[in-house]
Amino acid sequence: MHARRLILYVRSGCSLCEDMRDDLALFRDELRFELDIVDIDRDPALRAKHDVRVPVLEYANREVCNYFLDPVALRSALAAE
Repeated sequence: MHARRLILYVRSGCSLCEDMRDDLALFRDELRFELDIVDIDRDPALRAKHDVRVPVLEYANREVCNYFLDPVALRSALAAE
C-alpha cells in the first residue's frame, strides 16, 4: 500500500498554519498519512491560488479544509480512497 500524502499549503508567520500542522500531527498515527508542507510564497501560482486562504489542506488534488482542521472532513477524504 502506498503512503497517503496530504499537502498542507502554508506561509511563514501564519499562526493558523502552525495550528493546523500541529493538529494534523495528532491524527498521523491513527490515519496513517504522510504530510508535505508547501510554502505558497515560494511559488507565484500557489500564492495567487491560495493567498489569504491558508492554511489549505489537500488530499488527492481535492481541498479537504482550510483555516482550521476539520477532523470529519479529513477522515471522510481518507476513507473515500
